[in-house]
Amino acid sequence: MHHEGNTPLIRLAKRDDMPRAQVWAIRGASFVLAILIGALIFLLLGHNPLTAYGTILDGSLGRATMIQQTVRIAVPLLGTALAIAPCFKMRFWNIGAEGQITAGAVGASYFALFWADTLPAPVLLVVMALSGALLGGLWALIPAFFKARWGTNETLFTLMMNYIMIGIVRWLQGGPWEGRPGSQIIPEFDDAAMLPRVFGVHCGWIVVLVLTVLMFLYMKYTKQGYEIAVVGESQNTARYAGMNVGKVIMRTMFLSGALSGLVGFLVVSGADGTLHAEVAAGVGFTAITVAWLAQLNPFGMVGISALLAVLEKGADRLQTRMDVPASISDIITGVFLFCILGCEFFIRYRLIFSHKSKGKEAAANG
Repeated sequence: MHHEGNTPLIRLAKRDDMPRAQVWAIRGASFVLAILIGALIFLLLGHNPLTAYGTILDGSLGRATMIQQTVRIAVPLLGTALAIAPCFKMRFWNIGAEGQITAGAVGASYFALFWADTLPAPVLLVVMALSGALLGGLWALIPAFFKARWGTNETLFTLMMNYIMIGIVRWLQGGPWEGRPGSQIIPEFDDAAMLPRVFGVHCGWIVVLVLTVLMFLYMKYTKQGYEIAVVGESQNTARYAGMNVGKVIMRTMFLSGALSGLVGFLVVSGADGTLHAEVAAGVGFTAITVAWLAQLNPFGMVGISALLAVLEKGADRLQTRMDVPASISDIITGVFLFCILGCEFFIRYRLIFSHKSKGKEAAANG
């Protein structure tokens, strides 16, 4: 027997499709709310919010050199978000992009360190890119194979593989690839192994923008993209439709790892100029947030990556010019992410408040 009194005070219900104008109004409001909360934090710290936000924008977009550094931050973020999008669409939780980026960096670095004198520069860069993509793809294929064959937990598997690959780089740093004995540092790359610059930034930004368009077309208009979507909806439905689910998982994960590996190549050959254990620098984890906030839409990822890069680069200027601690910059970034993510929740669901008075009326009538 059901009592009205048992009805929860607040319930969640999935919304019907909301008009586009209303969706964007909610997103705009959440962005304004994030700015206001950030302003409040600055006020509590005794800083003028307008000056603080001005400093963030000036520090990230104020001069050509600032813009170039901001773009450099955004490139690996966008590239990795694009890489993990197909996995997440397939409901395969690839938390291993950090290791896959590092694996790609190792693959590219081998040729940069030992083949720079042998191969002409354009050929060397192509070989480095292919090697990075191949090693990243193979590293991602290991957990995919285990998942497809024995149904292992991919979240834990991919996460653990990050630490293995980072450990391999630490071993290379102190062993076979060490430059000066005892330095624990891998030598810097030859100029031939460095990516050419376009508008003051390595050409990786062109690569990731091309990848954005290609990933959009791949997910939306190809047979493989359709298979990824079906497997994500229901593996049983996919099997019933005659799809080889294990094959789809392994193929998609190889693609994801290959793109992450390509990002590793872009980082060592475009930005860092050498290989080190922190080459991925947490990008593999931040990119998960970027992919989710963009709802796995490649073009949305461009905007989110740019926003995070502006906040990160601007935070440096905030520290030096206004003496704001780095932790506060992280909090501001967190507030923006929370508000953007929160608005998506309200776009998909609505809260239903049950009134106690109804319960009392029902009891009286009963």
